[in-house]
Amino acid sequence: MEQRRNVTEFVLLGLTQSPQGQKILFLVFLLIYMVTMVGNLLIVVTVVVSPTLDSPMYFFLGYLSFMDAVYSTTFTPNMIIDLLSEKKTISFQACMTQLFIGHLLGGAEVLLLVVMSYDRYVAICKPLHYLTIMNQRVCVLLLLLPWVGGFLHALAHPLFVYNLPFCGPNVIDHFICDMYPLLKLACSDTYTIGLTVVANDGAICVVIFMLLLISYGVILHSLKNLSQEGRHKALSTCGSHITVVVFYFVPCIFMYVRPPSTLPIDKSLTVFYTIITPMLNPLIYSLRNGEMKNAMKRLWASVRN
Repeated sequence: MEQRRNVTEFVLLGLTQSPQGQKILFLVFLLIYMVTMVGNLLIVVTVVVSPTLDSPMYFFLGYLSFMDAVYSTTFTPNMIIDLLSEKKTISFQACMTQLFIGHLLGGAEVLLLVVMSYDRYVAICKPLHYLTIMNQRVCVLLLLLPWVGGFLHALAHPLFVYNLPFCGPNVIDHFICDMYPLLKLACSDTYTIGLTVVANDGAICVVIFMLLLISYGVILHSLKNLSQEGRHKALSTCGSHITVVVFYFVPCIFMYVRPPSTLPIDKSLTVFYTIITPMLNPLIYSLRNGEMKNAMKRLWASVRN
């Protein structure tokens, strides 16, 4: 334990060392963060105040947008501030907190995507029993499962890292605190812990990704029983869900389904699933969903009046 206390803070190298590049990235990511917050909070408000969006699908979509807003806030503001700071440091405790919250929200969002795929399966494959199966009590229970699963998933990360000996150096070649860059700095053999990370993060990503693809395959196969209008609507909704699933899981699988190591591309992939994807989600769902667009138009009209 005494060995670890030699390092009380970490230095984050960030995305670039170029002063000009940092200024450009500051403006880019500030704009992305503003779009992310406005888009996701607009969906949350629209779902809450619109009586036409009272189905379980929009209930879960509202919580997905809420998670995206909080998830982005976990990383983006610190990164934006660091881009204009000469001293890009984060305390050991703050690093552990960011590590835990990031994986908590990331794990919860992954499991929420599973819940949303189940909701679409019931709606399309068992439409007559949809409201009976997806009643309010079931929806609340299904919403709690991602938080419980995300908590258990995230808890392992700081537990593995907290008591590792960090005796120097303390420079993290990243813009956030994540497992592989931290394990690289530890003054002890971390290979076993790295394999545990692969099992905890990588295996979970692969298994859930395959389950989601299979579930949406079953859903799309069942569309032949629907009318042309129902088929078009279901395809639009499922297409949005599948797009979000691919955007989120492909970078995560590349990051964690490999021997424990750090690669130069890791920072770009992390930017994609921690900053870009939370911005794209509301655009994907709102642009491909007629009911959501109409509800937003009504909300905007009521605000103007």
